[in-house]
Amino acid sequence: MELRRLRYFVAVAEELHFGRAAERLGIAQPALSQQIQRLETDLGVRLLIRNRRRVTLSPAGNAFLPGARETLAHADRAARTARRTAAGELGRLVLGFVGSAADELLPRVLPVFRARLPDLRLVLREMTSAEQLAALARGGLDLCLMRPPSPPVPGLRTRLLTRQPLVAVLPSGHPLADLEEIAPADLRGESLVLFPREKGPWLHDVITSYCHRADGARPEVAQEAVMMQTIIALVAAGTGISLVPASQRSLARPGVVFRPLTGAPVVDLVAAWSEPPYSPARTAALAILCAP
Repeated sequence: MELRRLRYFVAVAEELHFGRAAERLGIAQPALSQQIQRLETDLGVRLLIRNRRRVTLSPAGNAFLPGARETLAHADRAARTARRTAAGELGRLVLGFVGSAADELLPRVLPVFRARLPDLRLVLREMTSAEQLAALARGGLDLCLMRPPSPPVPGLRTRLLTRQPLVAVLPSGHPLADLEEIAPADLRGESLVLFPREKGPWLHDVITSYCHRADGARPEVAQEAVMMQTIIALVAAGTGISLVPASQRSLARPGVVFRPLTGAPVVDLVAAWSEPPYSPARTAALAILCAP
């Protein structure tokens, strides 16, 4: 049974006139009559009673009409669902993100997600870059917001989202807080609160490389912490100093000051994913994340 014949039957049943139904459907009246006859042949029943003056529904036609309408409505809903899924508007997207992405990027893009993709279920998971790579490999994430891995991971696709310099974060009473800008030589002998290398080797190596520019010695690590909020809290408590992405300055915290670095290294935040499988929801999310 063809859906188009159901549509033709419903139109005639509602108009009770072949000419008006044909005009509504945009087809010729003889073609419409022929398709209705084929539908009746397929069903083995007479749906319409025709004479020269009028068209009426037979008892079988009256019984058939509600089901025909329901079938067409189901088909239309299925078509809309398929089109919206293909456009990335429906479904579920699991998005991993490093903590610093929550400072500026996520507050900017999440309202756009809600406005443009209100029926897409977005699941957010804060994770280190290394944790995101592992979750992506086992299929636990659809898209990552992370520091780019070094060396590059085969099969991993990335797109640059932000690039920002590192800044020094110091206890507010620290002697270096009096400087307008901090150079590598100023960091000699300082204890660091540092991101663990196994959680994010690229960021860890960028920081330590900057600190030993002055004398080639590796900096002393007083404490390791995973989350940027924890690192800055430890700095405020006097555990040591640290180097963090400049976006951390946007969050006011008592007990610490931020200072620019001479020749500051830059750190990237990228969207990362692996293909296959193809994901329309991921494509729609990337369009929002990468919009100017």
